[in-house]
Amino acid sequence: MKTVILAGGFGSRISEESVYKPKPMIEIGGMPILWHIMKEYAYYGHNEFIICAGYKQEYIKEWFANYFLHNSDISFDFRDNRNEMTVHHSHLDSWKVTIVDTGYNTMTGGRIKRVQEYVGDETFMMTYGDGVCDVNINKLLEFHKSHGKIATLTAVKMAQEKGVLEITSSYAVTAFREKNANDGAPINAGYMVLGPEIFEYLDGDTCVFERKPLEDLAAKGELMSYIHEGFWQCMDNIREKQLLEKLLQNGTAPWKRWESEVPNM
Repeated sequence: MKTVILAGGFGSRISEESVYKPKPMIEIGGMPILWHIMKEYAYYGHNEFIICAGYKQEYIKEWFANYFLHNSDISFDFRDNRNEMTVHHSHLDSWKVTIVDTGYNTMTGGRIKRVQEYVGDETFMMTYGDGVCDVNINKLLEFHKSHGKIATLTAVKMAQEKGVLEITSSYAVTAFREKNANDGAPINAGYMVLGPEIFEYLDGDTCVFERKPLEDLAAKGELMSYIHEGFWQCMDNIREKQLLEKLLQNGTAPWKRWESEVPNM
């Protein structure tokens, strides 16, 4: 099953780095967060990716063009005016990656619509190129197949950004406590499964996937949520980038599972 990854936005809230490269190519642990997301899917055997590029799309293409070179042991022989290259060993992931320029200002729904010819008439997965997660992809797919609807999104609960106040009707603060996951409503974390019918809900480059398409699906009873109670974290700013970096440095990154065995269903 193919995986579509949205990687064309500007990343204005992390402009310290996105001014030089697309947000999904900002590195954590020495590799782009896009690579980490792809490793998550590949861990469950999904190795065919369609990247919806846009802003600085040439950066993504050039990175993958050099991926083989940078992950192989190579001899260069320039003797006797030769220019020969011999590959001894390669340390590559078994991936097929299609990178599509979906436009500079195209919105999320428009980007998905633009890759329809590469997806074909089949169910596919889709996620955003700026968040990592430890969701069990196999269980997500099993859930999607069980209900027969067009779309499934992964929902997670996010804590409030600040400490929580309990306030009476007279505005007196009766308690203050730190945030916890129960304080937040479930949000769309990406990691979606979409039937090919989804393309009927998408119209033009100005289409925002998270608005009318998902609202229409919900109104028709065609949108289901897979509740994920594990780890999910987007990378919207430098603070969140530093958080992900710290998890990697400490060896406690929940999404980095590809060195272990795939869990049983």
